[in-house]
Amino acid sequence: MNFNALLQKKAQFVNDTLVQLLARHTRINSDLMQAMKYTLSAPGKRIRSALVLWCCELASGKTNRNAEIAAAAIEMVHTYSLVHDDLPAIDNDDFRRGLPTCHKAFDEATAILTGDALLTLAFEILAEEIDGPAVAVTLVRELARAAGPAGMIAGQMADLKAPAKKTQATQQELQDIHINKTAKIFRCAAVMGAVCGGANKSQLEALSEYGLKIGLGFQIADDILDVCASSEQLGKTAGKDANAGKMTYPAVVGIEKSKQLAKKLADEAVALLDPFGKKADTLGQLALALLERTK
Repeated sequence: MNFNALLQKKAQFVNDTLVQLLARHTRINSDLMQAMKYTLSAPGKRIRSALVLWCCELASGKTNRNAEIAAAAIEMVHTYSLVHDDLPAIDNDDFRRGLPTCHKAFDEATAILTGDALLTLAFEILAEEIDGPAVAVTLVRELARAAGPAGMIAGQMADLKAPAKKTQATQQELQDIHINKTAKIFRCAAVMGAVCGGANKSQLEALSEYGLKIGLGFQIADDILDVCASSEQLGKTAGKDANAGKMTYPAVVGIEKSKQLAKKLADEAVALLDPFGKKADTLGQLALALLERTK
């Protein structure tokens, strides 16, 4: 089975898990549930969720229920972040994953509450569904740190403030934004999977660093796509970062150096997998596939 087929299989598994989890929460307001289902059922790649599952499999030889719940939780957090990113006060986008954004399909207030609901539900399912209190606490801590005010939110805040200083931006400042905004969630996915799989300390450290590197490479590739791809390819408005004067890798270092940096990160990520041998082939393919994506 080729890599894209493997990823699609994992994505479908995550989709099924999300449907099952939402179906059990029968007390959610029907209008809110409709918006939550709308955003979660949009055709996303589920890369972060797949990373959780693959890292669990690498550590333990198979996936387990804890990893399945962790994969669903991180997808809820990721989807919440997209719903809020698209709002008029932030990126003001009309399309996401090829569909009208949540505030366009419903309304702005509903989109805000949908994001809030997905974020908090992610932590509820970790607290209630994870087998083992110590594992649950670890997963909650990792996800909160990655998504919180010293992680993704910090990156988003810096990203909002960046256009005013783009002309004097340094590559280090740009890297800090991208690590917080995107790479820490990828690292979190890898760590959550490793924890669910009972990884030892050296395995956990290697997968943590691997996740950080592919996350940063993913965001660099995303910056490049915003310049080079069409809106139809992306499923969202192309060229929006440049038009908004955002601090991106192409804007700061140029397209060619951006591609070189993304390739270097992918190669470094693959090298971190050497101790795992052939068992890590899928994760190696993931690192390289993120360079070649067209959406």
